[in-house]
Amino acid sequence: MLFIFDWDGTLSDSKAKITKAMQFAAEDMGWSPLDDHHIHNIIGLGLPEAIHRLYPAVDLPDRQRLREAYATRFLSLDEARPSDFFPGVMETLDHLKAGGHTLTIATGKSRKGLDRIFSVLGVADYFHATRCADETASKPDPLMLDELLREFGADASEAVMIGDTEYDMEMARRINMPRIAVSYGAHHIERLHSYQPELCLDQFDQLLGWEKLAT
Repeated sequence: MLFIFDWDGTLSDSKAKITKAMQFAAEDMGWSPLDDHHIHNIIGLGLPEAIHRLYPAVDLPDRQRLREAYATRFLSLDEARPSDFFPGVMETLDHLKAGGHTLTIATGKSRKGLDRIFSVLGVADYFHATRCADETASKPDPLMLDELLREFGADASEAVMIGDTEYDMEMARRINMPRIAVSYGAHHIERLHSYQPELCLDQFDQLLGWEKLAT
């Protein structure tokens, strides 16, 4: 089976760091930082799309400066302490990989950002392919899912998208791909129920019970 994972809020416990980096970046611009819940709402989008949604009235040059300030702030925070995986993530990935499944990533992160984290954590070998928002369309457009399906010659019914936001659920729904929601990420689980996920995970390793039934 083709497993497609979101990164931030699904595998990586990075919500607080993303939030702080965006608030610090706004302060660097001389703006009042937005409340946490506003920033949680855009986690999962590509960074340009996220900033435009947060600051729709701001002109393009200032959005670009905010983007650069955010990248600097996030890198500083992450270098000080890389974000931990959620409990059970590594054990579950080990099990799925040993079972012969194809493991991939579909993320709102940039290619540069994901590659840096892979290098720091030493986990690149776990994943057979990855898609980042700056090299394809941002969620909830399903293009990154379509690309992964084509790469592995799989049908949507032979894959599953696992994520923590409406953007993950929506892009999978658009191509009739099964989807699994996690309850501990950026969007409240009640927001994800309307997308009719196969399962709602309170702990990541609960995915193994579903995998046994699905394969």
